[in-house]
Amino acid sequence: MEQTIKVLFIGAGRMSQAIIAGLVKDSRFEISVTNNGNQKRLINLQDTYDVAVKTEWEKELTTFNIIVLAMPPEAHDEVLRLINPIIDGQLVITVAAGIGPTQLEQQLPKGTPVAWIMPNTAAELGQSTTLYTLGQYVQSFHQNVVEDLIKGIGVFEKVSEQQIHELTPITGSAPAFIYEIAESLVNSALESGITEDKARKLVAEMIGGAASMLKTGQSPKELKDQVATPGGVTWAGLNVLKENNLDGLMRDAIDACHKKAKRE
Repeated sequence: MEQTIKVLFIGAGRMSQAIIAGLVKDSRFEISVTNNGNQKRLINLQDTYDVAVKTEWEKELTTFNIIVLAMPPEAHDEVLRLINPIIDGQLVITVAAGIGPTQLEQQLPKGTPVAWIMPNTAAELGQSTTLYTLGQYVQSFHQNVVEDLIKGIGVFEKVSEQQIHELTPITGSAPAFIYEIAESLVNSALESGITEDKARKLVAEMIGGAASMLKTGQSPKELKDQVATPGGVTWAGLNVLKENNLDGLMRDAIDACHKKAKRE
């Protein structure tokens, strides 16, 4: 008989909900949730996924195997102070931007296994690209549990702590850049006289198809060359993007994300 793994989610936001939605399919996990804010959200989680709601979770902390810190970065200090004198070897996982294993280990008792996972909003559809990294006290079975925790929300990659800092603007922020481009394309499509629903559908299907082509293993340049005949229509459009330094603009956007993250 497989051992039950008891998980406490501190925070009941959209990312908690997405992870829980994937996790409830695995019968090994017994899930509890607490939240200092929206109680209606807690009740909704309880009703939807049959999870336990905890109001005095501090008293039960030692009964859990995993504590998931699913709250904003600024809320971590207070919660870490609360659990520091109570925790006894449980795996602590954060899903907050900028809160890596180094910080967690500094604020928790020595030897505490910690991990950092960074999904994106596509987790709600089970299509997140999730980065994760592990602290120095994590053992192989901890890593397996971390992967079991996130496999229900999409694909994942294990990287270093520094690489998460460097890659989060690409896996986490860049979807918003794609949506910005999509919005512009939708607006252009509307000028043809079609409805907004049709315009959105056309753009969404086009982006989805382009993403599928990227997954074939062909490089972006190869795929681009398949579409753009020298001197043709697409070629003319690509020249406008090159003349306006699209590559430099994207790099500037990524750099801006890095600078903002460092300030916070």
